[in-house]
Amino acid sequence: MNKITQAEAVKLKSVLAKRIHELEEEMDRVAFVQVEAGKKMPVQKRTIQDVEKDIEAVRTDYRLLDTLMYRANIDYTILFENKKLPIVEAIELATQLRAKARKYKEFAAAEQEEYLYSYESIQLMKIATYDPEEYRVKSMECERQANRLSNLINSKNYQIELDFEADKYF
Repeated sequence: MNKITQAEAVKLKSVLAKRIHELEEEMDRVAFVQVEAGKKMPVQKRTIQDVEKDIEAVRTDYRLLDTLMYRANIDYTILFENKKLPIVEAIELATQLRAKARKYKEFAAAEQEEYLYSYESIQLMKIATYDPEEYRVKSMECERQANRLSNLINSKNYQIELDFEADKYF
């Protein structure tokens, strides 16, 4: 059995998804022909059954690859901030860190004090209950951590090998 890295598997998964989509389009094309009434139907190089068989083979490979990748994401770990994390958890943590950074950037963009509007003799203000600069720094730190974590995940993905025949796709 040939082996591919987890990083190659990530790319291959999108190749397989694209191939399934292409085969579904081909299935639509070969499913019907236009023929003049009373004339013989033209012979097709590929039938709908041929395409259907190909789709099933690619879908089977897609499911196998997906299973292998999920298993690797659970079984393999990375060390991040002195903690061993399964890759699946590290991926989620990186996603959460990016979301946290995005939210912190919103708070960092706010003014400390801002006049909203005046009504008769009353002037309303919006005052931040925090220091926007602090949140700018926090957002940068979260992004830095997310980038570092993503790099660790990518690096690990090149070390993990999966038993998968990718020759027919690569």
